[in-house]
Amino acid sequence: MVTGAQVAGERAPEEDFARFVAQRGPALVRFAARLTNDPYRAEDLVQEALAKTYQRWRRIRRVDRPEVYVRRMVVNAANSWWRRRSNTEVPVAMPADGAADRPASGDVGTEHAERDALWALITQLPARQRAVLVLRYYEDHDDATIAEILRCSPVTVRTHARRALETLRKRGIDDD
Repeated sequence: MVTGAQVAGERAPEEDFARFVAQRGPALVRFAARLTNDPYRAEDLVQEALAKTYQRWRRIRRVDRPEVYVRRMVVNAANSWWRRRSNTEVPVAMPADGAADRPASGDVGTEHAERDALWALITQLPARQRAVLVLRYYEDHDDATIAEILRCSPVTVRTHARRALETLRKRGIDDD
């Protein structure tokens, strides 16, 4: 026989998960969009990761920081997508703020052009380097958190960041 306390105890994880998604869902989609440079693919990746998270939520919510776990799932899903042989889609950068619909004028146009050029360079980086830059500079995580998300050491995180920045500097100078 199921008691009222058991039923209430069963609903608590679902409510907890719904609260987690409401609070952290938009940040996860922004993270995935920066990681993939494709807002639609980002939504798919986050939805896939959250579906898997929901199935394991009772165990995951006991983890000290469940968001780190979910971000790791998003990174892994993005890497898996890129590795698939059937992946022939080429993402096209689409400004989220409607900048493509406005004529470029003055500094605003230059700023958007520079941002778009930078993102074009970032998307050419290897997946781990791209993930480190997104987590560090757009998500504002420290090396220890990034290392936990990517399952590597903080030294490896710093190495990926250094190599990525060196590559961006070289390509940025070569393009001028």
